[in-house]
Amino acid sequence: MSWLISGIVLFVAVHLSSAVPGLRPLVRETIGEKAHRGAFAALAVAGFVMIVIGWRSTTPIAVYAPPSWGSTLAFLLMFVAIVLFGASHARTNIKRIVRHPQLSAVALWSVAHLAANGDSRSLLLFGSLGLWALIEMPLIDHRDGEWQRPERASMKNETIGATISVIVFLVLVALHPYYAGVSPLPA
Repeated sequence: MSWLISGIVLFVAVHLSSAVPGLRPLVRETIGEKAHRGAFAALAVAGFVMIVIGWRSTTPIAVYAPPSWGSTLAFLLMFVAIVLFGASHARTNIKRIVRHPQLSAVALWSVAHLAANGDSRSLLLFGSLGLWALIEMPLIDHRDGEWQRPERASMKNETIGATISVIVFLVLVALHPYYAGVSPLPA
């Protein structure tokens, strides 16, 4: 479990550091833009790898019994999370409604997985990353100031974004038994 905890702490700390007002420009001034990006990416990937190692090496212990409808809720929330995550990387109208689509996706991913899993490692991983996403949003709001809604996106962009999101969702559902060890399909 120590690998899992250490990975979560590293991953969250790296991401929270970018939301601290004034810290990112100070680091960029000190080590340069490319070095900052490289260090951020390397530390985030290291945290992710530690999370994967920790997840695989931790024996789950039951903490609570998920509700019978938990897997159905998880399936539906994960579709929305994938759409939001995709919207964060494209020019879509979702960004006109949701200021933080990627962090909102992480929060939904967390809730989805907590609804379907009631073990110790799930509670630790999904709970802490969901909490991080909820903490990060107001920190970024404070750092960046008033929200400037982006320009309206075209229907072409919306269609491309939606199509890619559906494909990614279907691929993740198909591969979930291989990378997570369980089927995400509702029981």
